[in-house]
Amino acid sequence: MSSLIEQAAKRLEQLRQAGAEMPAPPTIAPPPVAVPEVVPPPEPAAPVTVSRRVDIDLDMLAATGIISPGSARSQMADQFRVIKRPLIKNAMGKGASILANGNLIMVTSALPGEGKSFTSINLAMSIATELDNTVMLVDADVARPSVMKMLGLPDGPGLLDLVLGDARDLSSVLLKTNVEKLTILPSGTPHPRATELLASDAMVRLLEDMAARYPDRIIVFDSPPLLITTEARVLATHMGQIVVVVHAGKTLQSEVKQAISTIESCPVKMLLLNRSSSLTKGGYGYGYGYANGYGQEQVE
Repeated sequence: MSSLIEQAAKRLEQLRQAGAEMPAPPTIAPPPVAVPEVVPPPEPAAPVTVSRRVDIDLDMLAATGIISPGSARSQMADQFRVIKRPLIKNAMGKGASILANGNLIMVTSALPGEGKSFTSINLAMSIATELDNTVMLVDADVARPSVMKMLGLPDGPGLLDLVLGDARDLSSVLLKTNVEKLTILPSGTPHPRATELLASDAMVRLLEDMAARYPDRIIVFDSPPLLITTEARVLATHMGQIVVVVHAGKTLQSEVKQAISTIESCPVKMLLLNRSSSLTKGGYGYGYGYANGYGQEQVE
C-alpha cells in the first residue's frame, strides 16, 4: 500500500513539472452555524394622558350667584340664555357671516373690577347646558387669575405651562368637572413674564390648535382688562368674538370707548352692561348689545 501511494505521488509530481493542470483538492464546507434571530427591543409605549377630574361645589356657586346646570330657573339664568344664544350661533357658523375662530370667545373689560370673571363663569356654565355643544373655560388673566378661586378649586398647571412647553399637551392640564360638558384650563404655574407670554408665537399656535381641535367646543377666555395690559389686545386679535363687560354706574364712557378702540380688528364685539338696576325688577342684572361704540340701544 505504501509503494502504491509513493508511486501515485511521484506520478503527480511528474505531471505537475510537465505543466499539466491539476484539479484543485476538494474543499469541505464547514458545517452551518446557527445564527440566533435578533429581535429588536419593543418601542416604549406612548405615555397615556389622563385628564384630571375636579368636583365643583355647585351649591356653593349658587350661593354666590353663579348659575349651574340643573339649578332652578332664575332671572340670572334667563339673562344668560339670551346672552349666549347669538354667541353660540356665531361660534357654530350659523350667524350672519362665517367667523374665523368664531368658537373662541374672549370676555374682558376696560378696567379691573367690572365683573368679567363672574361673567365668564356664568357664560360657560350656561353654554354647558346646551345639548349640542361642550365648553372650555380658560383663565387667561394670567397676571391676576381668579377663576379657580371663584370656583373653589386648587390652582395647578395650565395655560402658561402649555405656552412654555412644560406640559405635554392640552389634555394633560385640562380639568374635567362634575358638570358634564364643562372643562377648565387654569392659568397655570406663575411666571414673571406671564403677560408677555400671551403675545408669543407659542400662544398663537395654541389658540389655533384649540379653535380647530373640536368642532362642537366653544372656548370662553377670561382675559385681562384691555386698558391695563397690551397683551390683552394682542390676544383679542385671535378671537372670533369679544364680550366687553361694563360696570353700570362705574365705568366712564370715555374708558369704554377707549377699550372698544383697541379691539377694532375683532369682527364681533358685544357690550355687556353689568349690575344695571334698570334692567331688572328690584335687583341687578345684565343687558347687552352689539356695538362699534358706546351708548347704542341695549337688548334686554
